Amino acid sequence: MPAASDDLARLAAEAYIYGYPLVFDTAMVERCTADGFGSIPAAPPNTFGHATEPATPRDDFVSINNDTLYSIAQLDLSGGPLLLHVPDTADAYYVLQFVDLWTNNFAYVGRRATGTAASTYLITPPHWIGSVPDATPVINAPTTRVSIVGRFACDGPDDAARVAGLQKQLTLSPLGAAGTLAGLPVPDREVREDLRFWEQLRVLMAAFPPADPDRAYQRRFAPLGLLHSGESPYRDTPDGLADALRAGMAAGKAQVEAYGKDPGSDPSGSRWIMSMHAFDYNLDHLGLGTVDGPQWKIADRTDSYLDRASAARMGLWGNHAYEALYAQTFVDVNGDTLDGSRAYTLTFGEPPPVEAFWSVTMYSVPDYYLVDNAINRYSIGDRTEGLVYGDDGSLTLHLQHGKPIEGEEANWLPTPSGAFRPMIRLYQPGAALLDGTYRLPDIVPAP
Repeated sequence: MPAASDDLARLAAEAYIYGYPLVFDTAMVERCTADGFGSIPAAPPNTFGHATEPATPRDDFVSINNDTLYSIAQLDLSGGPLLLHVPDTADAYYVLQFVDLWTNNFAYVGRRATGTAASTYLITPPHWIGSVPDATPVINAPTTRVSIVGRFACDGPDDAARVAGLQKQLTLSPLGAAGTLAGLPVPDREVREDLRFWEQLRVLMAAFPPADPDRAYQRRFAPLGLLHSGESPYRDTPDGLADALRAGMAAGKAQVEAYGKDPGSDPSGSRWIMSMHAFDYNLDHLGLGTVDGPQWKIADRTDSYLDRASAARMGLWGNHAYEALYAQTFVDVNGDTLDGSRAYTLTFGEPPPVEAFWSVTMYSVPDYYLVDNAINRYSIGDRTEGLVYGDDGSLTLHLQHGKPIEGEEANWLPTPSGAFRPMIRLYQPGAALLDGTYRLPDIVPAP
């Protein structure tokens, strides 16, 4: 490949990393409104769809949790502001996470951020000017399309009716007369499959511009055709550019996958990869319920793009660590890849210090979906009934594919037969988790 093509391929790799979250998130937005997923039914824009039961392997959503019932709304604010009403949850944990189309978490409503009393909020589109109802908190959206990802703590199927009562009180309504909704832009359908990602990114970047500093960065991608207006440049792309786009896409994908598996990010030194700063890529729009401080912002803007792409790939719509801390691992204490052909133990000498609750969820590799199993157990944690603790208060979990020996079944979290990745979720993590004082235990191969 000539040097000029090499330069274009490297630029395309950077553009893929930069734009992947926007394209992937838009696909999930469309899926929610058209088809729903799992037990969450399809819902039109500006309407909540509610899960009626905890997630199962039928929910083929990356790293979906089994601790809460989801309530998800895809907002289209092109028709004007919306009023959001939330119920009184009587101190029960819930969070409404606001995510723009670039996957930035820009606001939170819920137990940690705003309390659990009934309240009403006004959600406004970018650059909106108007009258706000008296004493109504305002949530300013960076893009006209927004995902509200709601999670209500649910202690299993028997608790679903209580949560359903709360979900029914979660409402969205227009402020005044609603305008016509713009919807999502439609990419040129004549673009061939291997270049379709670039066409999607081109039209989405134009329709949903990022923060001004990001606009300056994306102007670098003009040689790739991404800033072209009018008819798609990918209908009849010169061979050299098409080759560079394909090579760049492959290289960008490889970087995203490798970055997500980078070890050593737990400040306490364990084998767990912590999400301590995995969702700190929002540098520009930090609103209600967020913590706008340097410790929760990635210092280098260019570095933030790779972080954002990895987060979208491995944990789309994940929270900032101060709301919910996630830890994942691919290896045992010896550094060997976790595989269902072996049995493992995970022993907590002391329970993780959280203000809400914690769990361990099992996922397959490489898709990060929940793992089907005979006992229909997809996660285990401090709310799991019947756990057996040691005399010293410790808790040993058994991670294995086959049924464990008698006396260990109560603490069993089934694994797939092949490679797997468990994730620990820590809701409203305490200071000892956030500063690394508390060390998560490593996974140990069973004798």
